[in-house]
Amino acid sequence: MFPPAPLESIDWNRLGIAIQDSVNGHVESTYSVSTGEWSAPKFVQDPYIRVHGLSPALNYGQQAYEGLKAHRGPSGDILLFRPNAHADRLSHSASYVSIPEIPQEHFMKCVKLACARNAEWVAPHTSEALLYIRPLVFGSSGHLALTAPTEFTFAVYVQPGTTYHGVQPLPACVVEDFDRAAPRGTGGAKVGGNYAPVIRHTDKARNQGFHVTLHLDAQTRTCIEEFSTSGFIGIRKTGDCVTVVVPDSKNIVQSITSDSCLALAESFGWKVERREIPWSECKFFDEVIAVGTAASLLPIRLLFRPSTGEKFVYGESTGECTLKLGAALRNIMRGKLEDQFGWTVPLQESDLLLEDVAAKTVEGETNGVNGELNGVEKVNSKVNGRVNGIETANAA
Repeated sequence: MFPPAPLESIDWNRLGIAIQDSVNGHVESTYSVSTGEWSAPKFVQDPYIRVHGLSPALNYGQQAYEGLKAHRGPSGDILLFRPNAHADRLSHSASYVSIPEIPQEHFMKCVKLACARNAEWVAPHTSEALLYIRPLVFGSSGHLALTAPTEFTFAVYVQPGTTYHGVQPLPACVVEDFDRAAPRGTGGAKVGGNYAPVIRHTDKARNQGFHVTLHLDAQTRTCIEEFSTSGFIGIRKTGDCVTVVVPDSKNIVQSITSDSCLALAESFGWKVERREIPWSECKFFDEVIAVGTAASLLPIRLLFRPSTGEKFVYGESTGECTLKLGAALRNIMRGKLEDQFGWTVPLQESDLLLEDVAAKTVEGETNGVNGELNGVEKVNSKVNGRVNGIETANAA
């Protein structure tokens, strides 16, 4: 029976974003320069990856990553949200750091396999929890020269959890002593080098009472770019007319959640604008939202700029436009609303990539929840092998 029911041992309504190493495993695939191809996906029952200590990923930051979500629909089916768009964005990010393109078909196969083999970790439809999916790709072979290595690894991890910041409106401040991305730099890529340097600034802001940080453009420091963890949306209301505004910049990650909100806004008959947003315009917005896969739609309570003392307040409660966008997006993701955009992709039993889910078993030591994996025995092999048509490995 696929998909399996959610685990009964999990308190789905009390999940945070802490790492759950008890999930069934992750997927790996490698690219060899000698073959010019990505290997067949391999399901690994271990949270760790074996990588050379002199790999360019660890030494030069040659890596890129993605984040997408899966939810359980009303009938118990599992729905991925816009995986094709995330596949395209990962290849776009990889191109910035000299990593070979991951074909969309291969990305989809790996993501679906990781989710299907961890299907019992997808929360019940009645819960607000979600399955967060983290694909990442990096240079993995030992390589000291500042040139492309001979091997790359693509991995897909999953984690049950909830939204990153929560759902209550939070205060935000502008980061002014650090530029997230330079013009003609890597700001448009989802790579670690655009995130790790921000941590000390977000920690400092949090200690000052600001849970979200905002970046202006590095060249003039007059225009909005994005939040440290999310895209930026501003909303103006004039009578019954609603205008949704997002930054148009090559220096920011193109938010798939933001793009989805714009499509929904247009379907509501609202006006949509992609353009430069001067910082000074923030005083005229009625609602401001931080949007992203992990953050979802986070209402911003106020924006503060330390150097000028400017403070733009949007309210203690979530705005009506944010509520409408959030409800529509959430209901499409969870299969409660007709998906007129073709955004959701259901998991199928065939995504397990098993030749015979019901009948075939392999002798060995079982490992995992009740010794089973989505209706088949899960084997903890001491060496790499093939189980039911798919490679399995335990790095231990």
